[in-house]
Amino acid sequence: MKKILIITYYWPPAGGPGVQRWLKFTKYLPDLGYEPHVYCPENPSYPILDESLLTEINPAVKVIRQKIWEPYQLAEKLNPKNKAYKGGHFEKKESQSLLSRLSVFIRGNFFIPDARVAWVKPSVVFLKDYIEQEGIDTIVTSGPPHSLHLIGLNLKGQLPNLKWIADFRDPWTQISYHSQLKLTKWAAERHQNLERYVMQNANLVLATSYADGKNFKALGAKNVEVITNGFDPIPRIAQEKSNHFKMTYSGGLEMLRNPLAIWKALENIIQENPQFAKDLQLHFYGSLAEDVQQTIIDHQLGESLIAHGYVSHGESLQAIQSANILLLTNFDNNASRGIIPGKIFEYMATSNPILAVGPADADVEKILNDTSAGAYFNHQDITAIQSYIKLLYTHWLNSIPNNSQINQEAVNRFTRENLTKQLSAAIEKVS
Repeated sequence: MKKILIITYYWPPAGGPGVQRWLKFTKYLPDLGYEPHVYCPENPSYPILDESLLTEINPAVKVIRQKIWEPYQLAEKLNPKNKAYKGGHFEKKESQSLLSRLSVFIRGNFFIPDARVAWVKPSVVFLKDYIEQEGIDTIVTSGPPHSLHLIGLNLKGQLPNLKWIADFRDPWTQISYHSQLKLTKWAAERHQNLERYVMQNANLVLATSYADGKNFKALGAKNVEVITNGFDPIPRIAQEKSNHFKMTYSGGLEMLRNPLAIWKALENIIQENPQFAKDLQLHFYGSLAEDVQQTIIDHQLGESLIAHGYVSHGESLQAIQSANILLLTNFDNNASRGIIPGKIFEYMATSNPILAVGPADADVEKILNDTSAGAYFNHQDITAIQSYIKLLYTHWLNSIPNNSQINQEAVNRFTRENLTKQLSAAIEKVS
């Protein structure tokens, strides 16, 4: 068995999308001749917990936990509503308090690349000995938090023969919220330099989207492989026709990705057809920001809104299977073209139609076109969104299936098992 060490912050009982990627890769790696070792924090500050994911850990995985110091608990005591330390959760600029603005400034300028940076040095000391004792020749660092890539950078410097794979679940300086960190010139250059060092020194850089792969090459990465997120096949649940036309969103939704065009399209349909308001249900499984809820209410959709809050992964899978439309939304700027939300793959696994909005020429649009799994629109395409919803509503009224056009062969390329085979082949080529 070939030993591989995965260095990750997110691991069960963490919930949310960040944990899924390597939880699933390590599920299938043993079948391909690997013995996975996972290094993660003993006392992390996880925003979401999902104890059910503990049962999904492959028994062949060896998990090593070490204590971490991070400032989140102190920051949230000072300002419970502020999530600036934890990445892309920002209040609208006009509603940010002085304390919130200060927190954003501190997060961007004093914790580089992020507030888990204090874990780097003790991890390097511990892992250098662990790698040598276990005879591990390949490590993976998974970010964000991108400070974990500094662990890989340091280990590679001390163990030159080590194969280091830097996995970027999201970009670093090119992620859409990076510009909101109120960086000084020095801090901005520090972020950029560290990112470049990681790109240039990793033996292999993994990207989760096609656009990110191109950008990483431009930043100096010598060897880049695009391996998207994916899905495990979902056991089919017999569905009876519901009394309501269900539009479902799974995951957290904050103001920066608020799909106002969808709410406006729904409001327009209600004005044309009052019965639609009685039939429509808007289901949200995950954190729904208060300001997003208010915009939904402002578009006369309050009676249709059902916010379930965070549910287990299993419950979310059941919810998306019973949906008539699955909602997907991305930031309304070109920098987001390369973001492929992980939920799209489990959405596709259900064969239920996807309604996605985001910037033009995005990777999500390419995937939906290749698989025929749904329709993609810009945030300004209210009329086209309206027509698509009305079409699917008509199908629901007349019990017409919506999945007859889906390209199942194209969808199957994104199964976790197939993606892990792609990962294994990429690892074997690393020199």
